[in-house]
Amino acid sequence: MLKIGHIEMKNPVVLAPMAGVCNSAFRLTVKEFGAGLVCAEMISDKAILHNNKRTMEMLYIDEREKPLSLQIFGGERSTLVEAAKYVDKNTNADIIDINMGCPVSKIIKCEAGARWLLNPDKIYEMVSAVVDAVEKPVTVKMRIGWDDDNIFVVENAQAVERAGGQAVAIHGRTRVQMYEGEANWDYIKLAKEHVNIPIIGNGDVQTPQDAKRLLEYTGADGVMIGRAALGNPWMIYRTVRYLETGELMGEPSLREKIDVCKLHLDRLIDLKNEKIAVLEMRKHAAWYLKGVSGTGEVRNKINECNTRMDLVTLLDSCVEEMEVREVEVALRG
Repeated sequence: MLKIGHIEMKNPVVLAPMAGVCNSAFRLTVKEFGAGLVCAEMISDKAILHNNKRTMEMLYIDEREKPLSLQIFGGERSTLVEAAKYVDKNTNADIIDINMGCPVSKIIKCEAGARWLLNPDKIYEMVSAVVDAVEKPVTVKMRIGWDDDNIFVVENAQAVERAGGQAVAIHGRTRVQMYEGEANWDYIKLAKEHVNIPIIGNGDVQTPQDAKRLLEYTGADGVMIGRAALGNPWMIYRTVRYLETGELMGEPSLREKIDVCKLHLDRLIDLKNEKIAVLEMRKHAAWYLKGVSGTGEVRNKINECNTRMDLVTLLDSCVEEMEVREVEVALRG
């Protein structure tokens, strides 16, 4: 069983903190499919300290999501510590996570995210300062290294442990790889062999079978699922079930997908407003239809939807048309 500090999860399956995706509406939907832990999208330390309105809204956590990890990023010790203290005292997050894996240039330029991967001493300094300042457990999400010539995953994980961090999530790619190429689980395994705190493995987990293989191969305490859960919270449920019982559940029907998509949409509307929610939901709706044969035209039309009624009508008509086709095929057969 995955345990981070005093926080116990029901299972070792963790939703990754994906930027621009992991708001409360999405997290709650995934949580209801059985995730042991859900992670909020990364939030800038300085934006918290500046009391930025949009950032403050990102700190919202529905009690039904818990246990939840809230991720912050920054490059300066003073602002990172102050932001962590704010999260510690003013949110109902269970865990404070520090991002040292984000590969995008605008984060790197702030001396944040994956930039830390080049300096184990900075990792120790920053993490220990945060640990000393807060009561909630502190964790880190990192990549295996900067590039093939600068992989300090063991030293970096050890620095987190020495600093008092309670767990490390490791994405098996370097910063230079971004999200391309294959994730290297060997380095996750290596890190696990050199630290005593929990290690959560991440990268190229596309199926429940992948999750089991990662856990068995690396010895990791948890498995983190990111892109495979987009439009597909069933991936979480199927993984939990497979790890617990060995049973591989079937894929959901299109109607099941659309019913959950509409629930997700309504939660997003409640969280924000209809205009913003529908714009944000366009990408999610397309993800819910990904891999469903014959929905290409519908996925294109999604980007023309501006109201809840537009989107729901389009999705419902898609389901009805597909079900009629299935009946026609069955009758011909």
